[in-house]
Amino acid sequence: MSDKAKILLAEDELNFGAVLESYLKLAKMDVTWCKNGKEAFSKLKSQEFDLCILDIMMPEMDGMTLAKEIKNYRKELPFIFLTAKSMKEDILKGFKIGADDYLTKPFDSEILLEKIKVILRKKSSIEQSISKQIYHLGTFSFTPSNRILKGPMSEKRLSPKEAELLEELCLSKDGVLSRSRALTKIWGEDNYFTARSMDVYIAKLRKYLSEEPRIEIINIHGNGFEFKYPSVS
Repeated sequence: MSDKAKILLAEDELNFGAVLESYLKLAKMDVTWCKNGKEAFSKLKSQEFDLCILDIMMPEMDGMTLAKEIKNYRKELPFIFLTAKSMKEDILKGFKIGADDYLTKPFDSEILLEKIKVILRKKSSIEQSISKQIYHLGTFSFTPSNRILKGPMSEKRLSPKEAELLEELCLSKDGVLSRSRALTKIWGEDNYFTARSMDVYIAKLRKYLSEEPRIEIINIHGNGFEFKYPSVS
């Protein structure tokens, strides 16, 4: 986590949003405040954030729908729901979507701040653990944290999208990486043009890994890609 946590605040109540934005900024956080869910999702696709704070009832796109989009786009990004409702059904629905916490208005801002700190500490701990991950692909090794793909005769730093795509393939071992999942997570949308772009990146990865004949990226027509490689060289 950087010195200033980057917070995406989606809140349509102007007075409440302004007060909350000021409070979080006083707590040394970098806050991007959006007045509706559609604007918030647009910001999410163009900027990096550490945590989202989502009001449930918003115009354009409500908080529940926005949360689902967040989980499809960046499943590891934590979020907290804010709502005027205290219905058990709404709370359960929020947690089932993947909320890290839930606060009913009105609430104590200090409690929200402490919840944010707890979630960010947990996120930082998980990220540190992930940064140590190394995938052993036969005679290759791949380290996502620095995007280094090292083979018996070469070493290459992958582009961010190449690295994201290779990691998704690694995580899908013994299964299939669906086109829709990869396109939504890495490119932000699933359409003809992004699909063609992904095919180009798949071809690049096949070329990079061609030194190891036991590695295969198999195209599963109409579904996605199956990644086969030996776990131990």
